[in-house]
Amino acid sequence: MLLGVGIVFAVLIGVAVWLFTRRESVRPAAAQGGEWVFIGPAEITPPAGPTPASKGAQATEAAAPAPPIQEVVPLSSEAVFAKMHQLSLGAAASGETWPPPHAEVISATADALQESATEDRYTPRRPSLLPQLLRAVNDEEVSRRELVSIISKDPSLVGNLLKMANSPFYRVSTQSVESIDRAVVILGNDGIRSLIAAALAQPIFQIRGGDFPRFPEIAWEHTFRTASATVTHTAIVEKSDPFAAQLLGLVAGMAGIVVFRVALDQYDMRPELRPHAGVIASLLDTQSVLVGKRIASSWGLSDRIAAALDDQTFAVAADKRTALGRSLNFGRLASALAVLHTFQALDDVTAQISLPVAGMPATELTRLWNRLTADQEAPGRKKARATAAAR
Repeated sequence: MLLGVGIVFAVLIGVAVWLFTRRESVRPAAAQGGEWVFIGPAEITPPAGPTPASKGAQATEAAAPAPPIQEVVPLSSEAVFAKMHQLSLGAAASGETWPPPHAEVISATADALQESATEDRYTPRRPSLLPQLLRAVNDEEVSRRELVSIISKDPSLVGNLLKMANSPFYRVSTQSVESIDRAVVILGNDGIRSLIAAALAQPIFQIRGGDFPRFPEIAWEHTFRTASATVTHTAIVEKSDPFAAQLLGLVAGMAGIVVFRVALDQYDMRPELRPHAGVIASLLDTQSVLVGKRIASSWGLSDRIAAALDDQTFAVAADKRTALGRSLNFGRLASALAVLHTFQALDDVTAQISLPVAGMPATELTRLWNRLTADQEAPGRKKARATAAAR
């Protein structure tokens, strides 16, 4: 009798232990009404704590050094412009010694630029309206009607002005700018003279790219932004002449286009050679300042413009630059970062930490960056998307 009771009692204890063990081996899941229920055996997950098999692995992992945190560092000016060459040409300049045929192209291009940099086929002569427009936009006594009348004499200028007035850089409302009169009213003298200078220079950028189809578009996007950023820095930091800064930014961009075109013409004279991206990049780095100075001289621009262009070589220390030279240096670098960011060739964090402060207040620097990157979709991609949608 006692033996039977003991057996039953032992069985009951065994069942209780088994239920308790099973309860602890499964995780609860939420059920309707907020109650917790056991999940099925097939859904049981391994316990959260370390198992004997995993303890060794964890010990090994703990002994191994943690991977170093990758710190984002700002890019140097040289690195930024090397990336610009990579974006527009497909390769950056290099210090390599070129094979004789390509070395001959470099020498021939440099020689040709001595004479042809300001020829009509490469560089537009100083626009006939430029002296009138310069006087008009800098004379507070000139009426809006007189300014509109001067601009209207050049239909091509009118078309370019209206196109740019409706761009993200200048458009201030959702309503389109459909007349020069309205553009003058909305933008004021500072805005309209900025537009005038850009519109006068824009046609030179409408060129063939040949083996480098992206170059004209990238060059224009960079030049347009450079002029805008240079003006901003001049007005806020240097307290200098914004219109001189505008022309300076545009002349610097035009110089690059002239170097590019002359180099391609030299390659055309040597049909056995295919244009080399590295050669073009090297010529842009070494010849653009000289060509810019020749353009400025042929346009009758001041010596301040030539001095500011001289300041753009990497050999000139920052504290040795002129006021306009500092503004142009800031404008070119800030705009290069913006173009790289817009064309998704540089991430946002790297672009922003590489942005030079150059005396700009933080709020103004942020506002400028937002304007330079306002059109987040690169023009070439927008055009391709629009073409595809129209098919």
